[in-house]
Amino acid sequence: MASNSNLRPAFAYTVVYVKDVAKSVAFYAKAFGSNVRRLDESHRWGELESGQTTIAFTPIHQHETDDLTGQVKIPSSGYERQPVEVCFDYSDVDAAYKRALENGAVGVSEPEEKEWGQKVGYVRDIDGIVVRIGSHVNPSKSHQS
Repeated sequence: MASNSNLRPAFAYTVVYVKDVAKSVAFYAKAFGSNVRRLDESHRWGELESGQTTIAFTPIHQHETDDLTGQVKIPSSGYERQPVEVCFDYSDVDAAYKRALENGAVGVSEPEEKEWGQKVGYVRDIDGIVVRIGSHVNPSKSHQS
C-alpha cells in the first residue's frame, strides 16, 4: 500500500497549446524575460524556466492528444478567450508591461493597483492567450474593528 507522502502531487507543468512552438518560445523569452530551458528539434515541444513549475509549449493539433483527449478549441473572436491565463510576477510591473508590448504582446489593460494588493496589467500573446503581468501580492494587513 502506498504511503500518503507518495501521493502528494508536485505541480510539474502548465502546457500551452500554440500555433508555432518555436515562435512562442522565442516570444515568451523576449516579451516576458523567461529563459528557454528546452526547444525540441522537432519543434513540437518547448519549455521555459519559470521557477519550480515548467511552462511548456506544444502544437494546437497533434494526433497524440487530439485523438485521446479532444481537440483544442480556439476562441472565435477577440471578445472570447481561453479558460486559462498565464501569470508572471515582477517587482517592476510597468517596465515588464512595456517590455512585453515592445516585443509583440498586444495590450489589453495597462497596469493598475487592485483592491487585493497587487498591481496588474494584461496583454495577449501571439496566439491570443491572456497573460497577466502582476506584482507579488502583498499580504493583507489585519483589520481592527
